[in-house]
Amino acid sequence: MSATTAPDPMEFPPVRSADAPVVLDRREGPFGEVVLRERGEHFEIIANGCFLMDTSDGRSERLLIDVALTALPVGRTAPSVLIGGLGVGFSLVRAAEEERWGRIVVVEREQAIVDWHREGPLDRISAAALADPRTGILHTDLVAHLRTTTERYDALCLDIDNGPDWTVTESNDSLYSPAGLAHCHDRLTPGGVLAVWSAQPSPAFEQALRNAGFSGVRTEEVAVARGVPDVVHLALRAG
Repeated sequence: MSATTAPDPMEFPPVRSADAPVVLDRREGPFGEVVLRERGEHFEIIANGCFLMDTSDGRSERLLIDVALTALPVGRTAPSVLIGGLGVGFSLVRAAEEERWGRIVVVEREQAIVDWHREGPLDRISAAALADPRTGILHTDLVAHLRTTTERYDALCLDIDNGPDWTVTESNDSLYSPAGLAHCHDRLTPGGVLAVWSAQPSPAFEQALRNAGFSGVRTEEVAVARGVPDVVHLALRAG
């Protein structure tokens, strides 16, 4: 019997499990660690070990934009929208797809996320939206921007946490406080809309919106495969 030769392991690259995430980039920034991972056909963003979002669905991120536009006063021409958090880009893309929006401003504090969209893997999602002449990106902290800017917007569509009760960093807590909601109120035009994404309903936040002087407070739900639904909390500034 002839001797056999063991196969060269280099001829057989390791098989990657579709369920095993692969880290594409990892950055340490002023707010902690942010990671971009690929899992099968989808991308995931992790901040300080906390799962933020992925590209597997996106319905609730699109709803964030749609309900804000629908809730604006009839006849509002070319309304402006501030999107808090670039994320995987679904909300920006949805806004850019809608011709009725005027100025589209995205506030994103993580330079890594901006880079992943402009020159990284996420450009396949957002390239056209970023090239839209209505779109502008502000690399700054949303909480600080709302506190210091004099700009007003017809809609604020905010998605920087997993919700008012589950923030990514402690500094974000102030956004949902009475002072933070007052800043949101001040940054809206009369009749303007505040829409806040959350991974779960929050009756306490609904009451906080009412206490801050908003009207028409309601919650839109998007069912998910497991667990409680994603939601968008909606509130209006009186005209």
